[in-house]
Amino acid sequence: MALIGLNVDGTGIEGAEAIWPALDALPEGRAVTVMTHGYRYSPRSPETDPHTHILSLRPSRRCWKAVSWPRHLHLHRAGADLGLALGWHATGALPRVALRASRVGGILGGLIGEIHARRPDLRINLVAHSLGARVALAAIADAPAGSVSRAILLSGAEYRSTARAAMAAPAGRSAQVLNVTSGENLPFDAMFRLAAPPLWPADRALCAGLPGLPGWTDLRIDCADTRAALSAMGYRTRPPVTRVCHWSGYLRPGLFPLYRDVLGPNGSETLARIATRTGAAHRAANRVSLGKGMVRA
Repeated sequence: MALIGLNVDGTGIEGAEAIWPALDALPEGRAVTVMTHGYRYSPRSPETDPHTHILSLRPSRRCWKAVSWPRHLHLHRAGADLGLALGWHATGALPRVALRASRVGGILGGLIGEIHARRPDLRINLVAHSLGARVALAAIADAPAGSVSRAILLSGAEYRSTARAAMAAPAGRSAQVLNVTSGENLPFDAMFRLAAPPLWPADRALCAGLPGLPGWTDLRIDCADTRAALSAMGYRTRPPVTRVCHWSGYLRPGLFPLYRDVLGPNGSETLARIATRTGAAHRAANRVSLGKGMVRA
């Protein structure tokens, strides 16, 4: 199927007209996967354009972080599902960009509603990194009931209270979220908290996880026990090679096969297996984090 590039501009989405014929051509029961980036990307400049970077099938080689999400999700293959690459203006002062992310999410929620109204048989998935997680959760909060199937949040820059509210919203009650975290992201979590503080001082970022929240699964990828559990499931991932990394959720070898299965037709079963096998390891890692500060496993 196609990969369609979209950009949020003001209160609308540029390029949305290309979605509808692609939807008509999509076989019954397939999926639409919306991918969106985080801070410091913007389609307004060639130097920061996400459509030549992580959202591209053939990203520029000028940046070591330019790993093609749609290619690793196999959206370029014959008979694949539909991919939507959503760009938005995420450069400038972080506090303003954080506010903008919520507005972009509301616009995306409207698009999800329109896609769902036209093709209620399709699964609608979300993949987002960093502040893109704020976009994704805001979209879930605004989308209609039953419209969002699954979401994968990578090093999400958002707070637990917002995630709880999104999961309690009509679309969130049936959505399933994989929250991918790592202690490598601690400096970036701290920067986010300083630039966009929570409404309640006791609120914590998504890195703390939300164990027990219906539909929500935490995955701490720097935890050795978690990696061992994933390996037993057939997903071999490399251990961290640095103490600080904001991009390990999509740069770490071995993770995209897991993401493909989560977004696939049997994704619910995959998430249930992850929750069962890695839940104890994640809780143990979080106890270490709370007692000693975030450390690399």
